[in-house]
Amino acid sequence: MASPPPEPTPLPAPPNDGITSLSYLPSAPHLLASTSWDGALRLHDAVAKTHVATQAMECGPLLSMAVGTPGLGGEGNKGVIYAGAVEGSIKKYDVASATVSLVGRQSPDADKNELLAGKQKVGVSCLSAIDANLLASAGWDKKFYVWDVRQSGTQAAATVDLPGKAFGMDVSSDGTKVVVATSGRRNCFFDIRQTGVDKENEEGPAKLLLERESSLKYQTRCVKFFPDGHGIALGSIEGRVAIEYLDDVGISSGKKKKYAFKCHRVNDTIYPVNAIAFHPVYGTFATGGADGTVVTWDGNNKKKLSGIAKCPTSVACLAFNHDGSQIAIASSYTYEEGERDHPREEIYVRDVLDSEAKPKAKK
Repeated sequence: MASPPPEPTPLPAPPNDGITSLSYLPSAPHLLASTSWDGALRLHDAVAKTHVATQAMECGPLLSMAVGTPGLGGEGNKGVIYAGAVEGSIKKYDVASATVSLVGRQSPDADKNELLAGKQKVGVSCLSAIDANLLASAGWDKKFYVWDVRQSGTQAAATVDLPGKAFGMDVSSDGTKVVVATSGRRNCFFDIRQTGVDKENEEGPAKLLLERESSLKYQTRCVKFFPDGHGIALGSIEGRVAIEYLDDVGISSGKKKKYAFKCHRVNDTIYPVNAIAFHPVYGTFATGGADGTVVTWDGNNKKKLSGIAKCPTSVACLAFNHDGSQIAIASSYTYEEGERDHPREEIYVRDVLDSEAKPKAKK
């Protein structure tokens, strides 16, 4: 008789408002970081299933987060965590010393009165670590930034205009490419030069390689590079995932063709795809939807693998740990149905079976 699948376990002391990001720390793989609209960054021990720390970042609601690789920022042996705020600032949290400092601010010259009136929005909706020295951000101000984290509080090393507000962003595993998904169904691809902060490089560390229209007909909610960097997975508000390739930026797909598939639908109700996370070993991926489910997929072979969780409300974020043996799930209402009563925020962790993530052999 087959044993029952693992059950998701809720972690203690979850955020008090909408959860915006989840990530395991590469430098301390048992630690899970999260950010929230309540303005705090939290750390949990995902193995012991305990609450480790809550740090108020003193910059209002947090929209995004990036975790540093070991040594990123140079502090301690537990690494650093970056958080992007609705008011445009990017803060750095050093895990070892539990100290907070300012990295920089998007649209630093924005009119404060217009910000207070809501006429101008500068929120840091996307944040990703590129390498040990460079950090990428993008936001509601329709700009893409690259920051040199060794120069705290200074202006960005590069700023590039985007065609719309940034809704999703990811960095390729080799740190050389960034994709930003914006409003208007546009996807922008950047080439990143890690040496670009040198004065000799007049173009700076970021160059726009390509701007193209998404193959999805509705607004993009999330975007991720495949682990091998040869393609991207896009999730839309219309319960659909697209797999697109990058031949037009010089990355060969081996003549693979783009495609899309429906997901996160219940009868006639269509839910947004809020999150995509790739398995670090098998290259398959999980999606989280506003229907409260988490499903794993084999993108290369176009197959559904397994439904692995059903949460009380929307799945807002997902993250696999370093070896893919555990997945973290943020159950947090994402307001696709407007203001209404909803279950409280929860962060769950769940063991992942090989059978739920490993590509199935072709028959």
